[in-house]
Amino acid sequence: MIRNYLKIAWRNLKKYKFISFINLFGLTVGLTCCLLILTYIINEVSYDQYQQSKNMYRVERTFLNPQDKTVNLRLSAIAPPFGGLMANDFKEIKKITQVLQNGPTPFKYDEKLFSENNSFFADEAMLDLFDVKLTKGNAAKALDEPFSVMLTEGTAKKYFGNDEPLNKVVRINNQFDLKVTGVYKSFPTNSHLHPDVLISFPTLMDSAVYGKQNFVDNFGNNAFFTYILLPDNYDPQKLEAQFPAFQNRHINEGDGKLKPADWSQLNLRKVTDIHLYSHKDDEIEENGDIKRVYIFSAIALFILLIACINYMNLSTARSVLRGREIGIRKVVGARRKELIGQFLSESVFLCWIATIIAFFITWLTLPFLNKLSGQNLSVDIILKWQIVLSLVLVPFVVGLISGIYPAVFLSSFQPVKTLRGVFKVGGSSISFRKVLVVLQFSISIILIVCTAVVFQQLRYMQSKSLGFNKDHIVTLSYNRNLTPQYEAFRAELLSNSNVKSITRSSRIPTGRLLDAMGSRINRGDSLSPTQADIKFIVADEDYLSTYGVKVLAGRNFSRSYGMDTSAFLINEAAVKILGLKSPEDAIGKQFQYGGNKGQLVGVFNDFHFESMHQRILPLVMFIPKKPGNFGRLSVKISGNIPAALAHLENTWKKFSPEIPFEYTFLDQRFERLYESEQRQKSIFTIFACIAIFVACLGLFGLSAFTISQRVKEIGIRKVLGASVNSIVTLLSKDFLKLVGIAAIIAFPVAWYAMSRWLEDFAYRIQIPLWIFFVAGIIAAAVAFFTIGLQAVKAATTNPVKNLRTE
Repeated sequence: MIRNYLKIAWRNLKKYKFISFINLFGLTVGLTCCLLILTYIINEVSYDQYQQSKNMYRVERTFLNPQDKTVNLRLSAIAPPFGGLMANDFKEIKKITQVLQNGPTPFKYDEKLFSENNSFFADEAMLDLFDVKLTKGNAAKALDEPFSVMLTEGTAKKYFGNDEPLNKVVRINNQFDLKVTGVYKSFPTNSHLHPDVLISFPTLMDSAVYGKQNFVDNFGNNAFFTYILLPDNYDPQKLEAQFPAFQNRHINEGDGKLKPADWSQLNLRKVTDIHLYSHKDDEIEENGDIKRVYIFSAIALFILLIACINYMNLSTARSVLRGREIGIRKVVGARRKELIGQFLSESVFLCWIATIIAFFITWLTLPFLNKLSGQNLSVDIILKWQIVLSLVLVPFVVGLISGIYPAVFLSSFQPVKTLRGVFKVGGSSISFRKVLVVLQFSISIILIVCTAVVFQQLRYMQSKSLGFNKDHIVTLSYNRNLTPQYEAFRAELLSNSNVKSITRSSRIPTGRLLDAMGSRINRGDSLSPTQADIKFIVADEDYLSTYGVKVLAGRNFSRSYGMDTSAFLINEAAVKILGLKSPEDAIGKQFQYGGNKGQLVGVFNDFHFESMHQRILPLVMFIPKKPGNFGRLSVKISGNIPAALAHLENTWKKFSPEIPFEYTFLDQRFERLYESEQRQKSIFTIFACIAIFVACLGLFGLSAFTISQRVKEIGIRKVLGASVNSIVTLLSKDFLKLVGIAAIIAFPVAWYAMSRWLEDFAYRIQIPLWIFFVAGIIAAAVAFFTIGLQAVKAATTNPVKNLRTE
């Protein structure tokens, strides 16, 4: 029976080549989109799958405003004393490890210079928890001794070539020598951290590096990523419930009125949830987003649904051609269930062919998807037996979904009418197919609107004034060895006319404003504490001028005042949060920030230091008493850019010959802030085009079906003098009404979805009404073109031929 079904299915595919091709093409496109997005989704949900992941948690810290409990800062790292204290206080913790990430760090071997962006301090517990596999060295001892280091295989190859790496000595930051004690395999791509260099944790105990005392009492340096392992079936909420008392017991900070737990919270996050659910202010790497997974899953299902609808419409359109076949089958004794089985087998058979082709196309297009999404996806992701087993069922599921309606519809034909050659289809069947077309175009219009909104938001972020000038600013990591000779370094740089200014600071725009301390301001006769959450950066006298930030009141830092270390500058947002009436009112106020006392000497304009996902925060700026607090250099260049860069490089090598010369342009850093949105824009655009194209195939099927039912009417109208234009208008208007209904359904759905998406941006557009109008026009124009092709063909056919069709 099945063999006979498949044989007939193959014959019908060959007999009706054009419609079969459109059916196959639509299903293949839909399944390919699903497979591509499935590859992405499986990769996203498979992050951090280590042997002990189900019981492994990261300890995180959140800072609160004590008055209203609003969140000031969300950190994924905690202070160093917490590690040892937790291990001592909570016996349920089976294992604990602390990891400290370095910024860009210079390394040297022989005469070769390297800059490592992914170097970490770690211990042997980290190797165990994260399943680190050593190819050389002893995992139990490799990170035991101070000033020892482990490298990935790729990093070891880069440093030493084919030489034996063990016991080689590399120099870090031109300050310390590290002995290589191990080589390990790189972390998997689906991990939330990818260290290329692991420096032994005991190295931090050296007073010249960090110092033991900081591990005892420094609760302010929240830079240590801390992971714990809990017992099987242990409820992490039990441990979290003990954290407030734990903090109150060990932290001796504050004014005595507030307990530490009133302004600081510790919580646990399962390691496997970090990639998709954690969006802290200090993540090790950029994470994914579960919202994105949901969006792309919906897009995949929408496109597959459109493809299934196409099959329904095209199969019912083909019913006109198969009427006699169905009638003869019924006359010779075929029962309805056998006809349904036949048509469902054809549908499943076609889906099998589409699935095989879709697998091949997925394999070919994955490199393009990787480039588009910034991922490293492989077809191997979906070749695991669990996934393959599920995918084997896809042709049956899709085949049944897309084929059930045509099967029931075709098997219901009455043999007497079908054998006459012409038959009419009931209004309910046509109405159902119209509902399907409305659904298709609703989905298409939603995707068009979403794409347009993403475009507009990106354009808004790229064109909105940042409050400073980011053009032609070169940024570098500050080498602290420059400090004694900085003025000579600065003078030599400025000797070239292409270099306009240079400045040092702790952070540069595009970074996150994470640093904050308590503040006091003069009210009456004394300094009164404020409840304001004010972030800070340390900078020198040239910071505002280099970035083109305007001083609205008072003055800038000046070398005329020596180091000017008792002066503070604040932005407009800080003026407001401090309760001052105006920028002018701030000037001359006595001010204390952390342990620094001085005077407010200037107010500068608000500018977008962070991305537009974040609001402009209150900000204070001061010159540090110790120049070692600087971390970044910013150089403003103009004129001959290559000559300016060459001069900068030569000057750098002259004053810092042991440190690699590496730079980025600030505008490139801003572009990287919105890479995720740029990718979403590209993916939305591609899938919106695919959805519209596939929907047009469905519209083609329904219009072909409807026009085939009206050939006699068209012939009569032409005989009576109807023009081609009037016939085309007559045949098209009903379908354009469907597009109008689809737009009415799609607009509120698209508006709600994109309003939610825009909530992630502190600075965002108001969705303009013209976007909906344009989306409707595009959908109507595409639909009219699709229908018009067949309508013109029907309207120009010889009416005598149509009237002879009976």
